[in-house]
Amino acid sequence: MIDDRHSRFTDAHADKSRAEHVPQTPQSASPAYRLAFADDEFLIRDELRPVRLQLELLKAELMLNENGIDSTIVMFGGARIPSPADKDNARTQTLADLSHFYEEARSFARVMTEQSKAKGGRDNVIVTGGGPGVMEAGNRGAADAGGHSVGLSIVLPHEQAPNGYVTPELSFNFHYFAIRKMHFLMRAAAICVFPGGFGTLDEMFESLTLIQTGRMQRVPFILFGRAFWEKIINWEALADAGTISDQDLDLFRFVETAEEAAEIINNWSPAPARDTLPGRER
Repeated sequence: MIDDRHSRFTDAHADKSRAEHVPQTPQSASPAYRLAFADDEFLIRDELRPVRLQLELLKAELMLNENGIDSTIVMFGGARIPSPADKDNARTQTLADLSHFYEEARSFARVMTEQSKAKGGRDNVIVTGGGPGVMEAGNRGAADAGGHSVGLSIVLPHEQAPNGYVTPELSFNFHYFAIRKMHFLMRAAAICVFPGGFGTLDEMFESLTLIQTGRMQRVPFILFGRAFWEKIINWEALADAGTISDQDLDLFRFVETAEEAAEIINNWSPAPARDTLPGRER
């Protein structure tokens, strides 16, 4: 990558400033005259989608590198899971009953952040989707420990601002779900999934698929709340049907508490390479 400080070419910042201060004429006022990289209307054209995809991948990558984030602990979970203090306002009794996972998420993030800080704060940094519910709990736990955490927000029709516990310089916003998902997993040292809805299920199954098919290195994969997950997904039925292998059920572990999750991560040793193809008939 070229470092502009040592480039022999004119700095882009300088040219952008010069272009903004030229005499106003019909020619200089025309959209055609704008520098391409400084032209917002040009950059959001449909034809520029490949460029925008690259920009979204590159911006967060550069800023995470600049902030010294080497590896992360990914926390997926529902935006609608209330804190225990707010459970009386939950939409359903089930959500109220799941509120204790807010505290487990907060506790888990605090413990992992304390451990990360003790080793320099570059590894096992908490990353969430930046929103409310379990995501807020994760960023909040990191803040409780006096550490930093990442928030990967995405523009949605009814989305609020990022939760107030995300480290501001590590608060990113995405247009493309695909690029956001890449950033969740590119540095992942562990993946923790709390009860949630469609978004959580999407993130969980895509991550499991990448590991199952060998497209991603195996990491600790932890599902909080066995009763919830076994109620909504018949894991054994998938294996019995042969649509997944028995060994695929070993790709994840169920836990109930932050302490159990931390123990799995702290005692993790990579499994040996698999000698059969994922999904092969048993």
